[in-house]
Amino acid sequence: ALRGRSLDFTLPERANFRDRIAPHELNPATFTPGQQVARYPEECTFLGYRRPGSRGVGTRNVVVILGATSSTASFVRAVAHGLQPLVEDFSNIDGIVPIAHTEGSGYTALNNRDLLLRTLAGIMVHSNVAAVLAVDLASDPINNQQLRDFLHMHNYPLDAVLHDFFSLTGDWQADLTDCTDLITEWLPQANTFTRTPESLCHLNVATQCGGSDAFSGVSGNPLASEMTKAVVRYGGRANFAETDELIGSEAYILQNIRDLPTAQKFLDFVELFKERLSWHGQSAEGNPSGGNKLRGLYNIALKSLGAALKRHPDVRIDQVVDYGERMIEPGFYFMNSPGNDLESIAGQVAAGSNLIIFITGNGSITNFPFVPTIKVMTTTARYELLAAEMDINAGRYLDGVPMAALTRESVDLLVAIASGQQSCGELAGHSQISIWRNWQQTDRSRLPLILERAKPTGQPIAVETGAGEIRETETGDRETRDKETGGLPTVRPRVNLILPTSLCSGQIARLAVAQLTQRDPATSYATLVHTEGCGVAFASTRAVYAETMVGYADHPLVARTLFLEHGCEKAHNDYLRSLLIDAGLDPAAFGWASVQLDGGIQKVLAKVQAYFQQTAANGASSGRRRPATIALLADGRVPNRVAGALAQVAQGILASGGSVVAPDQNELTLAPVFRESLLRSAIVAPSLAYGQAIAAPGFHVMETPTAHWTETVTGLGATGAAVILAYTAQPRPGHPLVPVLTVAERAAQRPPDLWLRGHPDLWPAQIYKRLTTTLAGRYQPLAFAQNNVDFQLTRGWLGIST
Repeated sequence: ALRGRSLDFTLPERANFRDRIAPHELNPATFTPGQQVARYPEECTFLGYRRPGSRGVGTRNVVVILGATSSTASFVRAVAHGLQPLVEDFSNIDGIVPIAHTEGSGYTALNNRDLLLRTLAGIMVHSNVAAVLAVDLASDPINNQQLRDFLHMHNYPLDAVLHDFFSLTGDWQADLTDCTDLITEWLPQANTFTRTPESLCHLNVATQCGGSDAFSGVSGNPLASEMTKAVVRYGGRANFAETDELIGSEAYILQNIRDLPTAQKFLDFVELFKERLSWHGQSAEGNPSGGNKLRGLYNIALKSLGAALKRHPDVRIDQVVDYGERMIEPGFYFMNSPGNDLESIAGQVAAGSNLIIFITGNGSITNFPFVPTIKVMTTTARYELLAAEMDINAGRYLDGVPMAALTRESVDLLVAIASGQQSCGELAGHSQISIWRNWQQTDRSRLPLILERAKPTGQPIAVETGAGEIRETETGDRETRDKETGGLPTVRPRVNLILPTSLCSGQIARLAVAQLTQRDPATSYATLVHTEGCGVAFASTRAVYAETMVGYADHPLVARTLFLEHGCEKAHNDYLRSLLIDAGLDPAAFGWASVQLDGGIQKVLAKVQAYFQQTAANGASSGRRRPATIALLADGRVPNRVAGALAQVAQGILASGGSVVAPDQNELTLAPVFRESLLRSAIVAPSLAYGQAIAAPGFHVMETPTAHWTETVTGLGATGAAVILAYTAQPRPGHPLVPVLTVAERAAQRPPDLWLRGHPDLWPAQIYKRLTTTLAGRYQPLAFAQNNVDFQLTRGWLGIST
């Protein structure tokens, strides 16, 4: 991890330690139950929003638009975006918040089903939520009916919150109008909640650490433990989580825990986490990020010993709960979760946390959408670099300020932020959510087969090219032949791309694109926000990540690419530079920025803007004109007449010198008519790995580890596809960079970009014409026009959160 970074010091030839973690053995004979710290005799209050029933007291008052699955992500974002101007008219409403995530659809088995439902249910009844609309695609594996049943079965106080459930019909504009009208009607009622003095016993504080360094366990985490100790002494609740980031610290954790069953439950979660990692060929030793190692946390034991100090030694662990399980009784909780900060926080919020203390050594800027995050920096030098993003400088303790004085100041700030003072993250105006992502393996039985599978060669697949001729349409449209038109237009680079290297820089990339577009509306800007690059067993997903990122960096549609790192992730800028070099690309031809190293959000936004202004002024571009690559796929069963038409389109593209790529295990690729018309062999192995850029022109099939629509479209885009042509009768999102052109017959649920009209023999010409106008920039697909777009990297067969 360190050899891949640009360092100003020399590394030793070999490590001076050994990664070896012995399982902790709990001895019932010597176990001693812990004692909880005494409650303060006096009361302390904050100004909060009291909710009806058993929902508690909120620190914020928001309206939530909750996506049940990834299929609804772009829609809930669009609804929330359209409603934002209305918030100014309601002084007691802190925001209208979309909850868009990656889970609940696209997998054969949802191994995270229960924890996903717990998370969605916990968000719906959260004390910071004044009203909530749950939006689903009824055909998804997780839908509103299942969510409603789960809420009632597990006695969530749903009736105590203003709520409704909405299923998408496929008519984007009508659905948008209906949801907007419904929420607009709710706003006056949501605005009736006002802040009143409430006991601190209603605070539920989550502690979380990310981008940790060697001082996290010396200054930041001990300060956070003092803050949560105060909350517990006032009768409130606090929790810490991140199971794999406590491996190696079990002895400290169990020094003060309620009873033997609670201690055993904690150890059982640890062992289950280790076992689940082993199913995917990974171990806990792979958890520390590049930022952790750069700043002194060389292995998981060192990292865990510091992380465990988020629990004060005087504070007893009262409860051990699973991910998203609600905190009911007062006290201190451990919640089972991955070390992935965003995924862990989502579970803590679902458990009821209405305030978050986030400790960071590198300078993580993470914020949750509707729960305020207090960010604590471990050292003064780093705090001064990122002062605008950090709420508390725990480095003052290292500089000589007594911990007691720091604790008093910090608890006062905690009460002020709980009472409505905005945190630095809220002032910055960015936030993120990611729910514990699905994993594909449930034991080790498939592991050898997956590890030993042959890597695709990258060479095109032999096809029946046909005559390369497309017949004239009934309406007299010009016949399209290679000899007459020269084939499809070559692809002209026209988009400036900001490519976040990890999940934590994604929202800053969105802010940058919004600012650039506002200042320069004549130029196209795009970003590809995803949830990968950190918080995952990176060894298992590295190849997928590398192929995809390089594919987009050098994409035919892209004129200039700037990489934006967070600064402490596994996939940092230095790692991306090495990927470009391995691919034969010059890193100097790309832009580079770092949220942390460049001094925070505003400074990095200015740097990004300056890069694109300078490169535009001097005409610099990493893009070049290239022959067109078209991706083909289908959503659901493909009629023979459609499969035949798409095969003929593919033949025409190939005959004109272009390339075609299709996903394996897709209904189109598997359709007998498509195979018989196009392929010389009935059995075809993938020629491209997921996201692998096409180097040898021709017909290709790309590996697809899941059936997830957005993951498939994301991989196809990285191959170099300039247009993705999809046969679908379902409402599906497009791609933020690559036009997704939908075709359908009249039975479709929603209007596609192209209705297939007349005799099937005429369909190839209709499709070819629309492809040509889209490539030339004269037609904008509906998904682009509606901003119905989404992007998500796959984790493959072996990806798992850590």
